[in-house]
Amino acid sequence: MSVSSINIRVDSQVKSQAQQVFASLGLDMAAAVNLFLRQAINQRSLPFSFEEMPVRKKTPMPGCLSGKIWIADDFNAPLEDFREYME
Repeated sequence: MSVSSINIRVDSQVKSQAQQVFASLGLDMAAAVNLFLRQAINQRSLPFSFEEMPVRKKTPMPGCLSGKIWIADDFNAPLEDFREYME
């Protein structure tokens, strides 16, 4: 089997996310692209349909709201409205 190189332009975030997904499957980018191309050749079409692709909600990352939320210093202090019930 002879090997040929290709160069493609990919959004840097897409590349990074794809590398993480493929790494979790034990693949590198080259192996994943080869699998995709072989499937496309075998099926003579894209190996997926756009209708079947689920819309994924973005999962919040830990710390994404860091510095945007604050808690008042007297958060645990009793409220004046409930003082009569607490005595």
